Amino acid sequence: MSTIEEQKKLIESEIKKLEDMSGSVTIHAKKFRDNAFSRFPILLIFLSSFGLVFTLYGFEKVIDQIDFFKTNPLMILVTGIITLAITGSLFKELE
Repeated sequence: MSTIEEQKKLIESEIKKLEDMSGSVTIHAKKFRDNAFSRFPILLIFLSSFGLVFTLYGFEKVIDQIDFFKTNPLMILVTGIITLAITGSLFKELE
């Protein structure tokens, strides 16, 4: 019986070590992220803006290739509003 208790204590101590290790990794990653942003704020803002613009431009090009949306531009607005309503209601349900 005592070996089971010893194994249980050993497992609990190993789990605690892993939890402590993950906390230290998180702290180091946060320091690195904060340090990178404080050292290069303009570069990171530029890269983020670049990514956002390219994503939106890509969506625009995909929508332009769909004949239904090309002939009915009002449906783009309707589809966007419906998508926002659905995602908003899903977000509300998840809270």
